[in-house]
Amino acid sequence: QVQLVESGGGLVQAGGSLRLSCAASGRTFSSYAMGWFRQAPGKEREFVASINWNGGRTYYTDSVKGRFTISRDNAKNTLYLQMNNLKPEDTAVYYCARPRGGAIWSDLTKPHEYAYWGQGTQVTVSS
Repeated sequence: QVQLVESGGGLVQAGGSLRLSCAASGRTFSSYAMGWFRQAPGKEREFVASINWNGGRTYYTDSVKGRFTISRDNAKNTLYLQMNNLKPEDTAVYYCARPRGGAIWSDLTKPHEYAYWGQGTQVTVSS
């Protein structure tokens, strides 16, 4: 069974930075792409970023390009999201997720392509 545990959220002022971590259990972490999503109150869960199995390929939603960086350390079974120049509109619960087997790269922006989710970590950006 795969378990994903996020950490690193908190309250930060606009323009500040946070680094989220996602610790994964199991020996298959390095075999899968991973993704970060977020969900603000009253809104649907939205894609933030994805990374392929070895970190050589990444993809971001337009609103975070140039500010957020997704990365991974397969030796530590850990996924990261470095968030810089945070804005109030970045306020949300952030989730890491692992896609189902057979999911293709171009579909990794879609929540239903993910089989495993963490419990989420709250990020609040004050203006």
